[in-house]
Amino acid sequence: MSGNKHSLNENIIAILTGTFIVAQGVFFLQQADLLTGGTTGLALLLSQVVDVSFGKLYFLMNTPFYLMAWFRMGRQFAITSIISGGLVSIITDNLHHVLEISRLDPIYCAVIGGLLMGLGMLILFRHRTSLGGFNVLVLYCQEKFGIAAGKMQMCIDICILVCSFFFVTPVILILSVLGAIVLNLVLAMNHKPGRYNNLATQQP
Repeated sequence: MSGNKHSLNENIIAILTGTFIVAQGVFFLQQADLLTGGTTGLALLLSQVVDVSFGKLYFLMNTPFYLMAWFRMGRQFAITSIISGGLVSIITDNLHHVLEISRLDPIYCAVIGGLLMGLGMLILFRHRTSLGGFNVLVLYCQEKFGIAAGKMQMCIDICILVCSFFFVTPVILILSVLGAIVLNLVLAMNHKPGRYNNLATQQP
């Protein structure tokens, strides 16, 4: 994680900012009926076939991972992850009250959706929290085994999207993969084990 500790106020602002940005990304994916990896993608897929909102499905799917976070990564990490996941659920489910766009190109939705989600998750990761789901697993593996979170997340996301082949059209699948690649490139290029610790020790 970061080589510098953040204050409580910095962590609160980061959680509010990161979750808000992630919710915007999910909103753009929803507008084009696109998917993504992880529990977010599973919740988006299920919300298209059952009469339950994305936010409710998303939070329920993340619950087992919040328990994993509690026992494997500490109480503070688990609590902030629950708060972050809950905020994304609430914000995403209510964005339609304040935001309505008449026309969006699906390719744009894939790129901007993946970019915003990646940026939001990056902010949360830097402040030692997550959205739950497979974020918990990849951060745990990064801390314990030094496996880059972005690369591991990308592998998981691609596997989930490939499995969704039987439920969506080829065009939707291709654009969803594009969005997932953009998301994970943001993480892979900007969140590497030890990078910020090293920078901190090099400063005079």
